[in-house]
Amino acid sequence: MITVGLVAVPPMQLMSLAAMTVLQTANTLTDVPAYGIELLSETGGLVETAAGFCVETRPIGAATYDTLVVGAFAGTECRSQALVAQVKRLAHDARRVGSFCTGAFILAEVGLLDGRRATTHWRHLPRLERAYPRIRLLRDRLYVNDGRIWTAAGMTAGIDMVLAFVEADLGEAAARAVAERMVMERRRPGGGTQVSNLLALQPKADRIEAVLAYAKANLKAPLSVTQLADVAHLSPRQFSRAFSAAMGQSPAKVVERLRVEAAHAMIIASRHSLDTIAAETGFADRERMRRAFMRVHGRPPQDLRRISRDLAAA
Repeated sequence: MITVGLVAVPPMQLMSLAAMTVLQTANTLTDVPAYGIELLSETGGLVETAAGFCVETRPIGAATYDTLVVGAFAGTECRSQALVAQVKRLAHDARRVGSFCTGAFILAEVGLLDGRRATTHWRHLPRLERAYPRIRLLRDRLYVNDGRIWTAAGMTAGIDMVLAFVEADLGEAAARAVAERMVMERRRPGGGTQVSNLLALQPKADRIEAVLAYAKANLKAPLSVTQLADVAHLSPRQFSRAFSAAMGQSPAKVVERLRVEAAHAMIIASRHSLDTIAAETGFADRERMRRAFMRVHGRPPQDLRRISRDLAAA
């Protein structure tokens, strides 16, 4: 059995507990559970969460764990140097060490992130960089694996990182089965961006929302104004005016962003050639995809592919 210790630092963020659901779900795949999970704290007993209620924990004591993860907590400062020392001891004996969100500050204080690639939630990146300049921070990653040290951006990125644990321990098929049981739309690789461009596309009009859903599902289609206007049951002129008023952008610009987002995910998650990805996401050719990436991200897709390969090699 793979023993996993999750260190609760008050006030603990609840998403750290949610990420452990991945391991709980993995345990349902086989007759014999693969993981033994313990929630730990400096002295044991009740630990306050950021939501206001408390969770029961075990004292860290003299136990050792195969995998040690420091949970996220509100703020960025751990006030207990005794807890930092305990984490240092546990980390020394663990095969794999990770953190969720602000848990990276404790790993940094221990010295585990010096000279390593790491990340945290985008809100805390500047503070982590100022306090610990020896860390090689990767600013727009869901999670980062550098040797035996893993760091996640926090919130739902913690779920992605623990899924990567399952894939490393039990295989890709097991990780896929866990994602399916957790009703996840897709498994996000660590190189994915923390903030999606699509979050800004939240129309209030049902017609425009239906058009966006249609476009996402049919990126390989031409998606002309006439075609999209038919979906909205409007004339092309009425549709263009209504769409631009709702979205603040033309239909062509939004469709381009949808295609870039889909291509971005494929570049990170697959080994398909850029020509194949361009075709699958509705770009006429690789050069048009390159120009779209330059407009949206300010860098070509080749850069993203190279970064993803470097991270995988690391």
